[in-house]
Amino acid sequence: MSDISKTRRALHFTAVIGAFSLFSASVSAADLTIASWGGAYQKAQSEALFVPAAKALGVDIKQTTYSGMSDVRLQVQTGAVTMDIVASGSGSAARAGAEGLLEPLDYKTIDVSNFYPSMTSPFCVGGDVFSNVFAWNTEKYGQNGPKTWADFWDVKKFPGKRAYRGGVAGSLEPALMADGVAPDKVYEVLSTKGGIERAINKIRELKPHIAVWWSSGAQHAQLMKDGEVDMSTGWNGRFDDIAKNGAKVTYSFDQGLLDYDCFAVPKGAPNKDAAMKFLGEISKAQYQASLTKYITYGPTNKDAYRNGLISDAVAATLPSSPANAAKQISLDINWYEKNEKQAAALYQDMMLE
Repeated sequence: MSDISKTRRALHFTAVIGAFSLFSASVSAADLTIASWGGAYQKAQSEALFVPAAKALGVDIKQTTYSGMSDVRLQVQTGAVTMDIVASGSGSAARAGAEGLLEPLDYKTIDVSNFYPSMTSPFCVGGDVFSNVFAWNTEKYGQNGPKTWADFWDVKKFPGKRAYRGGVAGSLEPALMADGVAPDKVYEVLSTKGGIERAINKIRELKPHIAVWWSSGAQHAQLMKDGEVDMSTGWNGRFDDIAKNGAKVTYSFDQGLLDYDCFAVPKGAPNKDAAMKFLGEISKAQYQASLTKYITYGPTNKDAYRNGLISDAVAATLPSSPANAAKQISLDINWYEKNEKQAAALYQDMMLE
């Protein structure tokens, strides 16, 4: 072989290796790590959103679970960010964004033009709508269980063990409604001097009957499934999931609290641009409509209710349908941004008494 041929062959080999390296780098750069909360919720997200979107975009994903924004804070503060996308509660994301823990979202890439108002923020895009409701064991109380939060508090009419959220978000509002405050006046009362204390004092009344202070959706669902408690606060989709699998549980949307989950990108995410494209994909109506096949959380994209993507029968079970939304109040994120620190401290003091 001539020197020229050897040189050409070497150059060709180098070009092939270089092209392969660039291809490998591009694939690696597109890989995404997505963190959520596990259980029935993440399973539903995986089936309806994550896996189909990854296939459509031609990217590989790694799914993991996490404990919330405290994990994001640790990664950002140590400069060791491994998560590209995290599922979050709307309030947690708002506070994390204000703290500088999240990347501003690229709404040129993520189309939210058909989203419900207030279900996006600079740092988090709404993924689904859920309700914080009261649920009860149908073997103990039958179908004629509590109708209001006052009933949930009524241990004479409905004796039995309760489970209540161990965090303050969504915990004060039921207490005030149980204390006679009209749903549309809840945040007005909470904002008055002594409003937070009034709510916590009402929870203090119920405390002797609270067997478990739950900390996750998977936990409160399991408590009801196993019959460890007779009533619990919690998220409607989790209760629907265990009921579908034989648990003796039902709930009511009456006086529920509408809230939404969203997706965020941690500050310094290794694949930020790919994460934005992925969020743009899963924000499309067909993905959000598909999620309702796996868990009864409503879409934030209004187009998901159009063109037959969601049947009327399924829509009737969703928190964000007009009929069900009319029975509820929306959790006020702005109130929590201003007051959560104080409220959480008082709440924890009450729990530890």
